[in-house]
Amino acid sequence: PPPGLLQVVKQCVRVPVFVMIRPRGGDFLYSDREVEVMKADIRLAKLHGADGLVFGALTEDGRIDTELCTALLAVCRPLPVTFHRAFDMVHDPLVALETLISLGFERVLTSGCDSSALEGLSLIKRLAEQAKGRIVVVPGGGITERNLQRILEGSTASEFHCSARSARDSGMKFRNPNVAMGASFSAPEYSIKVADVAKVRTLNAIAKNIL
Repeated sequence: PPPGLLQVVKQCVRVPVFVMIRPRGGDFLYSDREVEVMKADIRLAKLHGADGLVFGALTEDGRIDTELCTALLAVCRPLPVTFHRAFDMVHDPLVALETLISLGFERVLTSGCDSSALEGLSLIKRLAEQAKGRIVVVPGGGITERNLQRILEGSTASEFHCSARSARDSGMKFRNPNVAMGASFSAPEYSIKVADVAKVRTLNAIAKNIL
């Protein structure tokens, strides 16, 4: 997020806010210039009150980029750091988990190297068992109020990640149907994705009942 968004969010909520550091979409193999941007973003996030950071970086052969991660972790400290779903693109997740533990990451977000946490549930459970409390394994990817109970029970996870969003129609009365602000596959201009309070409360209730 830009610093302005982080600043306003911190004024509005009391829960810890972790900021994702990702200079672009696509893969997790970063150039030297992109690394400069990531370091600058980390410093700005810390300056504006981030409670933790989230990032991921891989080598071209699908392993954790230990050199880059070590450098970024040094900039992040003393804040806790989560390795995000770049983990789902690694060559060997069991080896990668040990690497993250040795580097000092507090959490790893994963869908179990599959298209959703539900489909990757068996690997998430295996990772949690391997971790033995040395790192928090956080299921994420396609989690909804319909499958959260099954994912938490099946993975033995104590935390989870989801967007809990819904679409809200734009308040614009005049609409130009001939212009699209972006690629054809992007979200329509007159539909806005927002955090859904009802979904968050439902998910919270399900989690509290299980945990």
